[in-house]
Amino acid sequence: MSTKKHAVVLGGGTGGTLAANRLRRTYAPDELAITVVDRDDRHVYQPGLLFVPFGLTHAEDIVRPRRRQLHDTIAFVESATDRVDIAANEVHLEDGSVLGYDVLIVATGATLVPEETEGLTGPGWMENVLTFYTPEGAAALEAALSRFDRGRVVVNVVDMPIKCPVAPLEFCFLADWYFRDRGIRDRVELTYATPLDGAFTKPVAAAHLGGMLAEKDIALVTEFNTGEVDGAGGRLVAYDGRELEFDLAVVVPLHGGAAYVGRSPGLGDELNFVPTDEHTLQAKAAPNIFVIGDAANVPASKAGSVTHFEGDLLV
Repeated sequence: MSTKKHAVVLGGGTGGTLAANRLRRTYAPDELAITVVDRDDRHVYQPGLLFVPFGLTHAEDIVRPRRRQLHDTIAFVESATDRVDIAANEVHLEDGSVLGYDVLIVATGATLVPEETEGLTGPGWMENVLTFYTPEGAAALEAALSRFDRGRVVVNVVDMPIKCPVAPLEFCFLADWYFRDRGIRDRVELTYATPLDGAFTKPVAAAHLGGMLAEKDIALVTEFNTGEVDGAGGRLVAYDGRELEFDLAVVVPLHGGAAYVGRSPGLGDELNFVPTDEHTLQAKAAPNIFVIGDAANVPASKAGSVTHFEGDLLV
């Protein structure tokens, strides 16, 4: 009887890809079958999204087929996941098929849930209210910025956690450069609005980054918890009643885990992130389920660099 085991990896992004490839380097195909599952065959190099709005790269240049990133002995299944049956060690896919597993790796990252913020996806969405956290949003923002010649730009983080916590600050600095390069910086008012009590999460970094914002004449508004986005009226409204007026809002929406996590009893928390042992990367739901990258609730940044180092531990 065969002793060959089966590892199923949910998600073909950074975490899922490196986990699958490192497992293959460790275990031969006759020892371990590896299957990677994702809803599409488009691997987006997410750090590149930051540069699309400024014309420094283009959305089509930062997308590759997921299959091409995987070792040729790793199977790839293109289907969304419906749910995980933890007791049965099975993954149920939306196409109706079922994958049994000996080991499951959850690597489905964080997803944007802009609909959770009142008004965000209403009038003005993808016109004067945009995000650079998706290829479509980044491309639309490039077009909007190219037409923008004066007014108020507000960069707003709705709430934490988010993917790459420093990216919104990097956007502010790039925007400052972009408008200076076009010779119109004196006609643009730049504001960074964050729910944090400083520019960043750690005190030393917050002090340095706050100083950089001040040097570049970028206003910092702290403890701004966005409750409503009024695209038609050009207003961000905080829960405490404060308002920020804008001509162009660059919003980082609320994040959550993948929807199937919520349909898998015992797997996730109220935000659909997966409770994970920070020392072993084992899901608290079962010892043969592991979590890597943004899908986990470990106390670390949701960033590709974190995922890279997690890969060694997971394997």
